[in-house]
Amino acid sequence: MSAIQNQERLLQVILAPQITEKATHIADKNQQIAFKVRTDASKPEIKAAVELVFKVEVQGVTVVNVKGKTKRAGRTVGHRKDWKKAYVSLKPGQEINFAAGE
Repeated sequence: MSAIQNQERLLQVILAPQITEKATHIADKNQQIAFKVRTDASKPEIKAAVELVFKVEVQGVTVVNVKGKTKRAGRTVGHRKDWKKAYVSLKPGQEINFAAGE
């Protein structure tokens, strides 16, 4: 894979920051940021993508596969998609501020 294709892939790995009460608590307590990522993304890819996009140094990545909930409307039973969440630990002194428009 060429460098340009690899960089395009890294830009597609991170889908969105996960901003919830739990994610905010973890960010304050453990200096970790939660991201929704592609289901086929690996830890090294996630690390490289965060470093590329946000220009910070990453200490480690923890990944969680989240199972989609079963939902029903009357007799019809449906299922939400499974997705992957990544908790990214930043090196001391590093920070990502989502409030300031980057």
